[in-house]
Order: sequence, then structure tokens, then C-alpha cells
Amino acid sequence: MLFLEWLKAILYGIVEGITEWLPISSTGHLILIEDFLPFAFTTDKVFLDEFSEMFQVVIQLGAILAVVVLFWGKLWPFSAKKSSHEKKNTWMLWLKVVIASIPAALIGIVGDKILEKITGKDIDGWLYNSIVVAIALIVYGIAFIVIERLHKGSAARVDSIEDISMGQAFAIGAFQSLSIVPGTSRSGSTILGSMLLGLSRTAGAEFSFFMAIPAMVGASGIKILGFVDYLGDSGVSVPATAWVTLLIGCVVSFAVSMAAIRFLMDFVKKHSFAAFGVYRIVLGAVVLLLWLIRR
Repeated sequence: MLFLEWLKAILYGIVEGITEWLPISSTGHLILIEDFLPFAFTTDKVFLDEFSEMFQVVIQLGAILAVVVLFWGKLWPFSAKKSSHEKKNTWMLWLKVVIASIPAALIGIVGDKILEKITGKDIDGWLYNSIVVAIALIVYGIAFIVIERLHKGSAARVDSIEDISMGQAFAIGAFQSLSIVPGTSRSGSTILGSMLLGLSRTAGAEFSFFMAIPAMVGASGIKILGFVDYLGDSGVSVPATAWVTLLIGCVVSFAVSMAAIRFLMDFVKKHSFAAFGVYRIVLGAVVLLLWLIRR
């Protein structure tokens, strides 16, 4: 039984590592997997629900570590190999990332608390289900195809992340906040927004990777604190299997992310995102069909 649970963790990690960076929604895919392959290493259903919610977010730390490793040279401002001008550019990059993180932080933290106070349920409670995922997959899939056709043959105004303005960074952050709806895709939202603002696919994808660092670290921190609060209130102890499961998911998502990020950076240099749009529409339609069959 434990071996089966760890196989599930490996599957979750593989899916997270691939879908976090491709514009097809990691959260949406993880929710769909949970519908068919939920964890079952304990009979305490409440604990499993709380653990699964935390697990699906925290394994993103493995994925984000891949970004730090792959782009360390661009992200680290204290490198002795960098000139003063290059160090200044690195600090400016981090400032843009911080500015781009503001909209999602406001909606994800403040908006979530307000919604829960008014309705009794937070954003997860309202939106984390297969139907919302399916609709978001289809809508954003259509958006990718339409925007790619509109931009076909047109030259990007911004080819490098160094040329992104502070205003553009904030606007891209506003697009990122749309990913609070599962199935939209954080990377998909930011890349679509980047293209609409005149960025090249390469610059948009790279900036999306960097924006993921505070977004994922912040989201993981919130989920961990929420899980700790649950443990404190309930008095439930965490079985060793749960920690091993979480560790496996993080390690696998890191390893797979290393390959997925390299793939996407090569892909966007030669291809459009239309293929991802088709995939999203097909997957969304399949999910809706399965939902109708299971009713």
C-alpha cells in the first residue's frame, strides 16, 4: 500500500514538473489527478483532504528550485563575475519581479480573506473543482489560438527582460492574478499577457519563470502555515508516510522541471503556443464529458 502511495507521489511530481512551466495549468492537472487517484495512506479523510491541499502547492517548491538552479547566473546579484552594470540590471530585474507580484498577492491573500469572511468559503472552496478547471482550460485554450493568430507575422516590441518597463511588469502581474482560477495556468496567463503587451515569447516565458519564485514561495508558505494551524487545532500527528510522500513529490517535480524548462525555452524560439491551446481545449472537453458520465 505504501509503495502505491509513493507511486502516486511520483506521478504528482511528474505532472507538476511538466505542467507548471508549460501553459496548460499545473493546478488544474493536479486537481484532475486527485479526482481519480487520491492519496489513501490513512483512513482519516479530513487529514487526507488537508494534506492533499497542502501537498499540491508545496511540491511547487521543487519546481521553483529548478528555476533558481538553471537561471542562477541571471538571478544572483552578488556574483564577482558581474560588472557593476550587470549587477544593477539584476537588481532591476528583482524589482520588476516584486512589482509584478503585487496584484496576485493582493487578490490571493487579501481577496481570499474577504471572500471567506463574506461567504464562509475561501477561493479554493469555491473554485477548486473539475468543472471550473475544464471551463478555464477551454477558454484559455481558445485565447491562445486567437492571440497567436492575431500576432502572426508581427514583430515583438520587447525582446529582452531587461527592456521590460515597470508598468509592463505590473500589467503582467495583473494577468498572473487571473491564475487564481484553477485551470487558467499561471505561466499561461503571464505569457498571454506578455504577448498582448508586446513581449516576445522568449522574454515572456523567461519573465514568467522569475515571477514564479515569489508566487510559489508565498503560496507554499501560506499552505504550510494553514496545515500547521490545522494540526494544532485538531491535535492530529503527521504519519511518517506523509512526509516521505511530500519529499518524493518535491524531488520528482524538481528533476522533471529541469527538463521541462529547457524544453519550453527551446520550443518558444521556433513554435507558437497554438498547440498548447488545442491540447487545453481537448482536455477540457474530455473532463466535461467524464463529469457528465460520472453524474
